[in-house]
Amino acid sequence: MSITPQHTGTPLSELSPGSPSSPHSPRSPRFRADDGSHTTIDPAILYFGSAVSLLSTLDESGHPNLAPNSSIWWLGHTAVVGVGARSQTGRNLLATREVVINLPSSDEVDAVDRLALTTGRDPVSPRKAAAGYRHVHDKFGEGGVHPMPSELVAPPRVAEFPVHLEGRVGAVHPMNGAVDAQQADVLAVEIEVVRVHVHERIRSREHANRIDPERWRPLVLSFQRFFELGREARPSRLASIDEEWYR
Repeated sequence: MSITPQHTGTPLSELSPGSPSSPHSPRSPRFRADDGSHTTIDPAILYFGSAVSLLSTLDESGHPNLAPNSSIWWLGHTAVVGVGARSQTGRNLLATREVVINLPSSDEVDAVDRLALTTGRDPVSPRKAAAGYRHVHDKFGEGGVHPMPSELVAPPRVAEFPVHLEGRVGAVHPMNGAVDAQQADVLAVEIEVVRVHVHERIRSREHANRIDPERWRPLVLSFQRFFELGREARPSRLASIDEEWYR
């Protein structure tokens, strides 16, 4: 599975300011809250768009599991991941407390989709079975990807993915009013990222320890559908702060 960029549109650097496709063109808000066009709804899910990952973990016997996840965000070098407490990933995180967050670009979407509707749990819960889930023992084989050793944690990395974040479990927060992880249905798990690996294709040419956002096209899940990041919307004032300021 290649991670060679497949995006053939006009590079941002070649767009002139003010052109229809230019990220520097003035942009007006498309929506107003006072024109009567908003309505109240009760959606079952609130996945408005977040990065997709494959979480690799080990069970207590050392067997690897690989699971798609799109409930993740970062603060500094801590990732907060939402997982089902009774999922194989949730059980592994509580038991062995290590993980690799493997981030695909949009070019690796097929591997992620092959693992959708699969679970490492056996037997499959009645609820998941009714939704079409099936047990898969060899998740790497099912996804068509290959494990490679990590450096600081035991779970393997996904060789074909451009970003690997090795991490260790910190605090575990039971959600929805549960008093502890054993009684919870959902967990918010803090992951301390202890090592970052990135492919040379997405590394900045000017700064060795930075990602080039023009080259990095993360896979995004929005309301259960896959999307890829588009062009830069406009120059960011926040980007005037050097990234090293955050260390």
